[in-house]
Amino acid sequence: MSKALRLSEKWFQRGLWLVALAFAGFLIGLGGKVVGNLGGVERQLALEQFMDAQRTPRVREALERERKHQAEASAALEQARQKHNVAAANTQSARETFDNWLATRNATARPEQDPELLRRTRDLDALKAAERAALAAVEAQQQAYLDASQSRDKAQLQWDELSREAQAPYEAAVRARELRVFGYRLLLTLPLLAAAGWLFKHKRKGTYWPFVWGFIIFAGFAFFVELVPYLPSYGGYVRYLVGIAVTVLVGRQAIVSLQRYLERQKAAEAMPDTKRRETLRYDVALARLDKSVCPGCERPVDLKDPARDFCPHCGIGLFDHCGQCQARKSAFSRFCYACGIPAKAAPAD
Repeated sequence: MSKALRLSEKWFQRGLWLVALAFAGFLIGLGGKVVGNLGGVERQLALEQFMDAQRTPRVREALERERKHQAEASAALEQARQKHNVAAANTQSARETFDNWLATRNATARPEQDPELLRRTRDLDALKAAERAALAAVEAQQQAYLDASQSRDKAQLQWDELSREAQAPYEAAVRARELRVFGYRLLLTLPLLAAAGWLFKHKRKGTYWPFVWGFIIFAGFAFFVELVPYLPSYGGYVRYLVGIAVTVLVGRQAIVSLQRYLERQKAAEAMPDTKRRETLRYDVALARLDKSVCPGCERPVDLKDPARDFCPHCGIGLFDHCGQCQARKSAFSRFCYACGIPAKAAPAD
């Protein structure tokens, strides 16, 4: 901030910059919502929309049916396995009980226990038969589950074939949709950037400059930040090509601006000393002097040297003497610091 500004003016300037940033922030938030919601203008695409319209319903129905059969077969297989486990546990328990009883009977060798031996043997055979039946049920359910899995895999292969056939047109349609949506976003942000350029050129120093700068910040953010995530990729070629184009345009503009600036500086340095000081803004001149640079050519100069009244680079007068009191003062001051009379020639405001 230039030291030529009044203290209150400095704080007003800072406050107005806060207004500009707040205005830009709200505009950026609103713009982000609008740019993001533009994707809903085009309907969403699904792979099934590009699959064979006649075969797809039949294959989908068959696939769902086989999935259901497979799930039912899996549940039935789990039930059969559980029943077989129970039958095997019952047989094992009965076998252990029978073995213990048989050892006792052999030890006592009592003939009256022969009917009990026959009954226990028949019970054990019945449990063993139940276990074999449960195992047969498990094997049958395993076969049913295998048949359901194979049928489901066959239906899945048909569905995958339909998906592969539809993949190419689906991807082409998705790319076309992305381009259209990007076009909508570009049509929204490009005019904002053009309007920001016009405002920067004509209105950035006007009375309502905080709103102008807020809009400029918003337009730049919308175009260079909000638009980038939606830029079509195509393997990265588009992004790199756009980056190269933007870099070339910005670099060319910077080079042209530098050349124009150097030409203006050369033309200004060829003007008479008094005329050159009149073309410099008062605040700009004092700001450059505060940084120990020449207000005319912006090159470093030793302002503390009492014998240095002119810039050694461009020859512009830096110090002169008051016509009333002959005090040495800055050539860009509007009044003499010693006696207060107006300077002979003051820089333009």
